[in-house]
Amino acid sequence: MEIHYEKQDIQCALKVLREGGVILYPTDTIWGIGCDATNADAVARVYEIKKRVDSKAMLVLLDGAGKLQGYMEKMPETAWMLLEATEGQRPMTIIYPNARNLASNLLAEDGSVGIRITSEPFTKALCEQLRHPIVSTSANFSGEPAARTFQDIMPELIDAVDYVCHFRRNDTTIHQPSSIIKIDEKERITIIRK
Repeated sequence: MEIHYEKQDIQCALKVLREGGVILYPTDTIWGIGCDATNADAVARVYEIKKRVDSKAMLVLLDGAGKLQGYMEKMPETAWMLLEATEGQRPMTIIYPNARNLASNLLAEDGSVGIRITSEPFTKALCEQLRHPIVSTSANFSGEPAARTFQDIMPELIDAVDYVCHFRRNDTTIHQPSSIIKIDEKERITIIRK
């Protein structure tokens, strides 16, 4: 099934992201709060909106595996194998060691970062055109259940962001969160969420 979105929706979201703003948008999994992952002030604002301490790292979306190496000191060989083996399956977030070129307040205390390669057309277009990774954290206040559809998002959260994307607002499909796998510096794998 081909998915269509309005180019104007993408352009409005990009304008806000480029200006350091925060958007509410549908991802390849659930609705998310996002910003430019290289902008520390924007990342701080996402933590503020979510009422979340910044010691809890957030993940980012990228539009292609070829861009991964720009955001870590050394790309683990294990990651290439995982990405290849799971291509076209359920979305997977990999937590990579030694992240770089991202806002420092986005990273975990050990310097790692969770990155998911998105193939969903809307988020892929956002990442491609922004030319930076985009923060993707669930559209909820810290400690509250994640919003699985637009209708589940609290009005206070909608009011707190700078732009709310129109794409998939009426979609009531329940999307699954991604699986999460952590790879450490020695390329050992830990499954965080199946």
